[in-house]
Amino acid sequence: MIILITGASHTGKTLLAQRMLERYRYPYLSVDHLKMGLIRSGNTSLTPEDDEALTDYLWPIVREMIKTAIENRQNLIVEGCYIPFDWRKDFDEQYLQSIRFVCLAMSDSFIDAHFDEIRNHTSDIESRLYDMDNTVDSLKADNYHFIKEFTQSGEVVTLIDDDYEKAIIDLLG
Repeated sequence: MIILITGASHTGKTLLAQRMLERYRYPYLSVDHLKMGLIRSGNTSLTPEDDEALTDYLWPIVREMIKTAIENRQNLIVEGCYIPFDWRKDFDEQYLQSIRFVCLAMSDSFIDAHFDEIRNHTSDIESRLYDMDNTVDSLKADNYHFIKEFTQSGEVVTLIDDDYEKAIIDLLG
């Protein structure tokens, strides 16, 4: 089984992946770690700010890793925001049967009510510097974008609107 986790920034993708690793004992691949490895090694001239170009660059690699894991009957959690909205077109039905897709997004009202908490949990799993450009409005715009694009692609988006912990526990199964 492949569990593919994506969503807007700061929605808890890495936290969910970590909890799934602990529950199911599936290894997980952070697409952000792959991104930074390629950038730091000089294997790309892209920067962490090149989101759209990074999706185009990283997805073919990640896609083929997913196919290889499925072909080898291996379990894997793949987590990151660099998953294209139309990702399903890249897999035949035989692959899709082995992929569980999860997209996390937060409602505007949740962001308004919990912005300080969101900011305070930025480094719960991975140490990262708080981005001063990360504002209530930028979080809302990012979440809206993920909700709109994945919904238009026919995907179910897990909308965190009230109880964050319950939403994560429900996804753990």
